Amino acid sequence: MIASRSFARLGAGARILSFAEFVAAGAVVIAHNVFGALPNEVPILTGLCIASVALRNVAWRAVWSDSTGPWSQNVLVWLWRPASAVLRGLGLGRPKSWALTILISLAAAVAIIAMGEFVTEPLAKQLGLHATNAGATVLGPMRGNPGNALRALGLVWTFAAFGEELGYRRYILGRAADAGGGTAWAYALALLAASVLFGFGHYYQGPAGIFTTACDGFVLGLVYLLARRNLWVAVLTHGLVDTIGIALLFFGIAD
Repeated sequence: MIASRSFARLGAGARILSFAEFVAAGAVVIAHNVFGALPNEVPILTGLCIASVALRNVAWRAVWSDSTGPWSQNVLVWLWRPASAVLRGLGLGRPKSWALTILISLAAAVAIIAMGEFVTEPLAKQLGLHATNAGATVLGPMRGNPGNALRALGLVWTFAAFGEELGYRRYILGRAADAGGGTAWAYALALLAASVLFGFGHYYQGPAGIFTTACDGFVLGLVYLLARRNLWVAVLTHGLVDTIGIALLFFGIAD
């Protein structure tokens, strides 16, 4: 099931706090991308996500649990317990099957690329939405340029794949769902809200870019939820989509 907590179990205080976090995160996205009033939102959202999960996670109590053995061993246990708990809380715990996680990510990446090629990009043109080439301009010429391609790959797998998935899928989607009580309907609405904000996170790409990336974000979020909030699936899918795009640009197959 997508929802792991019932509305009744998630108290009013927790829902109010989650709503406040969601609103604040959305304001950060709009403030940077639309108005240029804040630095880039991804590092801010990533930091807020990690801090929020760390402070909320009850596993921090394990730091003070009884331990046996040498003092030095106990210190390592006390340091590792909260760190591993936060990783699990972020959805970055070790998956049951890496092979299955990678397979799902590959399938999702192919689906997103195909959707863009045959559905969302043609639909954006039919709707009269224009796009900009700002992303490619920032990264520099890619065709036959291994230096720019490698720099782009580094940016993709750190800033985009990890940063955006932590910020948009784990934090914004998660807090929006918590605000609704963690029900299936809450997750459905949260998925829509997070996808719209993800689109505005690419405001520099113009109306067509906002529309197509919002659709991409919807698929990323859906796969993330269906994978029981295993963030590795979203991270790998995101990274693979962008990596394939960079490869197409490098070999001159796309422009």
